[in-house]
Amino acid sequence: MATVKSRRARPAAAVNPAVMAEPRVGLSEALRRGELMAAACPSRAVLQHVTSRWGVLVLVALAQGVHRFSELRRKVGGVSEKMLAQTLQGLEGDGFVERTAYPEVPPRVEYRLTPLGEEVAARVGALADWIELNLGRVMAARAGQ
Repeated sequence: MATVKSRRARPAAAVNPAVMAEPRVGLSEALRRGELMAAACPSRAVLQHVTSRWGVLVLVALAQGVHRFSELRRKVGGVSEKMLAQTLQGLEGDGFVERTAYPEVPPRVEYRLTPLGEEVAARVGALADWIELNLGRVMAARAGQ
C-alpha cells in the first residue's frame, strides 16, 4: 500500500542576506541584538506556530506518538476542526509535523513529529510542565492583583 507524504510549500519570507550569512546565535544573543523584535524577522511566524495555544497542545500530544486527526481533536479539548487543521498546516510547513495520507477507503491520515518537531516539542513540553507545576503560584498572583 502506497503512502502519500505531503509537504505544503510555504512562501519564503524576505530575509536580509547579511543576517543569513551570520553564524547561528542563541535566543538571548538574538534578543540582545534586537532581531527577534524586528517586524520582518522570519522567526516570528515560527514562534506564532509553536507558542500558540493550539500549537503547544498539538506538539505535546504528538510527542506521545502518532495520531489521526480525529484522535488529536479529542485529545486537545476545545479545538475546532478549522483551528486544528490550521495549526497542523503551520507546524507541517515549519517542518515540525509530518502528515502521511494512506490511499484507503475511507481515507486515513496520520500525523507525527519530525526529528525537528521532537526537539521543539521537548522544549514546549518543558514550558507546559513548568506552567502546570507553578499554576498555583500563578493563580495566587492573579488573585492578588
